[in-house]
Amino acid sequence: MSDALNLPAEARERAGKGASRILRREGRVPAVIYGGKEEPTPIHVEEKELVRQLGTGHFMNSIVMIDIGGKSVRTLPKDVALHPVTDRPLHVDFLRLAKDAKIEVSVPVVFVNEEASPGLKKGGVLNVVRHEIDLICPSDSIPNEIEIDVSGVELGDSIHISAVTLPTGAESAITDRDFTIATIVAPSALKSSEDASADEVPATEQNSEAE
Repeated sequence: MSDALNLPAEARERAGKGASRILRREGRVPAVIYGGKEEPTPIHVEEKELVRQLGTGHFMNSIVMIDIGGKSVRTLPKDVALHPVTDRPLHVDFLRLAKDAKIEVSVPVVFVNEEASPGLKKGGVLNVVRHEIDLICPSDSIPNEIEIDVSGVELGDSIHISAVTLPTGAESAITDRDFTIATIVAPSALKSSEDASADEVPATEQNSEAE
């Protein structure tokens, strides 16, 4: 798990679009802390520091300790609204966490020991179906990533969630099916798929190309 991030904040006294625009012009980002048995707490944070933490790549899966006037609040980022053109952060939602809380998070998967996969050695291609897995785990032990060992995986094999060793205390958020995470496919299978797509070109277009 990543170390907890620390994010200084100030209480937001005024709400509304006008007040939020003023904050953004001052280099601040409106935010709110919600959850637990307390009322939502409107805050604002420094844009530069928020952008820096977003750039770590694991902000959304990290515990963020928000310091408001000397009081530290343990949170998990739940949503960051970005400007559609500039990608500047416009608003952030933080979920207030109890120490023993269990939460649902999306954790990236990484594949290891690819050199030990007979299917890949034969020229097969690792077709990743899910790049992230939704997990339910304790809020104080969120994994950075889930390693999936492809040793011994042959052409045509599929890797399902049931074959993945999850960290202690973590479980899949999807429990109604043994979903596929990746498959090893032959290059010919990919070529056949591409050929099938080409066959779907309308006859008028093919005639035009022939001319």
